Amino acid sequence: MAQTLSSLPKLEMLQRRVIACWRCPRLVEYREKMAREKRRMFRDWEYWGKPVPGFGDPKAELLIVGLAPAAHGANRTGRMFTGDRSGDFLFRALFEAGFASQPDSHDRKDGLRLRRCYITAVLRCAPPANKPLPQELRDCQPYLEKELELLAGVRAVLALGKIAFERYLSVVGEHADLPPRTKMPFAHGASYELPAGLPRLFACYHPSQQNTQTGKLTRAMMQAVLAGLDKYLKTGG
Repeated sequence: MAQTLSSLPKLEMLQRRVIACWRCPRLVEYREKMAREKRRMFRDWEYWGKPVPGFGDPKAELLIVGLAPAAHGANRTGRMFTGDRSGDFLFRALFEAGFASQPDSHDRKDGLRLRRCYITAVLRCAPPANKPLPQELRDCQPYLEKELELLAGVRAVLALGKIAFERYLSVVGEHADLPPRTKMPFAHGASYELPAGLPRLFACYHPSQQNTQTGKLTRAMMQAVLAGLDKYLKTGG
């Protein structure tokens, strides 16, 4: 017998609600436009062209928060960080650190599994010029809030890039008395203990092609952040 939405596990129910979202007209228009026009090298693909849900281990200890799907990456494949250079860089690092079952990610059915880790983003649709509007980020916020509620085992959060870092703090800051932002600046490799039993927050440059090709973010830098995270999760410090 087919499952109804209400009978699904809560995390899967949330993922389906994300996929069905139409809240932001500008993003709907852009994601569908990219799915129709396609990039020449992907002309034989049937693009996803919808909001992209988070994915990973429901019992995750680590939550990775990115910015948004790429127009010809996750907007094409339907899975966060899958099908573009950012994902190539990230999943290799996660594999080497023991958080992923394989070092590459091509499509939703490629067998990749995350271990102790869940990946999401502060925006679920590809934005024009990769620049979301403040209202679009606010409209997407309830999905991240619900993920934080459902992923009860998370003990560490890794924010990829300044926007994800600031948005995460904005979300949790609505329910906890956080230190002033001046005491928690975004910096690659920084980490902060947050009050009220919140997960420890780690910061990393976003693995965008611009950052990795210019050397702003190197494999060694990413490996160091993930090694610190793994140590924290295993030892608590």
